[in-house]
Amino acid sequence: MKPVWLRRKIPDPESLNKMRGLLRRHGLHTVCEGALCPNQGECFGQGTATFLILGKTCTRSCTFCAIPTQERPPAPDSGEPERIARASAELGLKHVVVTSVTRDDLEDGGAAHFAATVRALKQMS
Repeated sequence: MKPVWLRRKIPDPESLNKMRGLLRRHGLHTVCEGALCPNQGECFGQGTATFLILGKTCTRSCTFCAIPTQERPPAPDSGEPERIARASAELGLKHVVVTSVTRDDLEDGGAAHFAATVRALKQMS
């Protein structure tokens, strides 16, 4: 038997499905899903997630990470920043965690897309 501090509650399926539905509806990705995080049920069940921008495919192949890799992933989705802002507003988030895949194929590494995402989030708040 696991010690109390190591035990996890089973997430509420309704909350979990609500979060997954919201992500699919807005066409968004999370590092939680992409990296196969074992805590995603707990986070999704509480209505939290770490948004993953610049696509769901990385240009590096780190041995510790489960995110798929590709030498030349698709171009960044210009509508993604706005969709993240809308999803965050829909969730009523007071703070938003955003991370990205590594994009060695982009001249700026995706910095402009990150900036656009932050601007969209600030405009929604």
